[in-house]
Amino acid sequence: MIRVGVNGYGTIGKRVADAVAAQPDMELVGVAKTSPNYEAEAAVRRGYDLYAAVPDRADAFAAAGVDLAGGVADLVDASDVVVDCCPAGIGAENRELYEARDTPAVFQGGEDADVAEVSFNSRANFEDARDADYVRVVSCNTTGLSRLLAPLEERFGVEKARVTLVRRGGDPGETSRGPINDVVPDPVGIPSHHGPDVSTVLPDLTVDTAALKAPTTQMHTHSVNVTLEDAPDPEAVRELLAEESRVFVIPETAAIDGAGRLKDYALDAGRPRGDLWENCVWGESINVAGRDLYLFQNVHQEADVVPENVDAVRAMATDVDAAESTARTDETLGVGLESVFSDGRIDGEREPVPADD
Repeated sequence: MIRVGVNGYGTIGKRVADAVAAQPDMELVGVAKTSPNYEAEAAVRRGYDLYAAVPDRADAFAAAGVDLAGGVADLVDASDVVVDCCPAGIGAENRELYEARDTPAVFQGGEDADVAEVSFNSRANFEDARDADYVRVVSCNTTGLSRLLAPLEERFGVEKARVTLVRRGGDPGETSRGPINDVVPDPVGIPSHHGPDVSTVLPDLTVDTAALKAPTTQMHTHSVNVTLEDAPDPEAVRELLAEESRVFVIPETAAIDGAGRLKDYALDAGRPRGDLWENCVWGESINVAGRDLYLFQNVHQEADVVPENVDAVRAMATDVDAAESTARTDETLGVGLESVFSDGRIDGEREPVPADD
């Protein structure tokens, strides 16, 4: 049993904590919070032990009537692996704490790549994290691109990928972020950081990226053009992607025209928080001209890295291989969303995932 602590209980941390608690081979030691806000209350409601991320703020928890199990150092001491889900930049500062207590840690994609020995994606480079002390799960966009490009590279070969990312302005709770009524290049310079970040997990691929920021909190949208070494027909690409448990090929029949309906679909399917752990690829967008593949996909920035964090812990702390870890994670979380409509399915593929009670 792997004892896992989660440092940071915000958008990603609360989802990672729930995912860890669902694993039969992991024990959630507890979660660290900076203040006794509504997210801390959610942790208490779930029965998670709560630790003060900033020792000087312990009195604030006491004043709010919240019992603490200790400070963040106590959480680290009690854990075999810590998953750091703190805001970007804070994780790098926390590494000294983990090193001082000889506790391996998983960091998030908001940190620079040099915070860890390995940048990680379950589908692309699981074994690179074997026995590593510090691993960085790449960002939501890089996770989505790696999941897409890895099987394409294996089956058809990838000569070059070109991706335009239309990024959400902020998460639903980030009321201070924007833009409010604009679409802006972010960054103006090309390429954006996303292509180089993909190269940290798929170093042999050439990926050029440009990014825009839009006034939405829903999801990121990727417009993808991949020049392949072979020239498959579109149906071969659809079948390949439909075989990937963390890719949802959206059938045309479903009449899902954007992120809003995707989130509604997830809620109707019983997904906690309406989370979409999978890449969502529009099946009708998949087209091949010569060796050039085109498609659109959406990535849920709040959720898609959550299964990767669970897999990263296993890669670091066990001898479980990539296929087994992915299968365990997918089964416990219910990853593998798919439509019951025939044009979104392939004969013999997995059964529909039941709604989460």
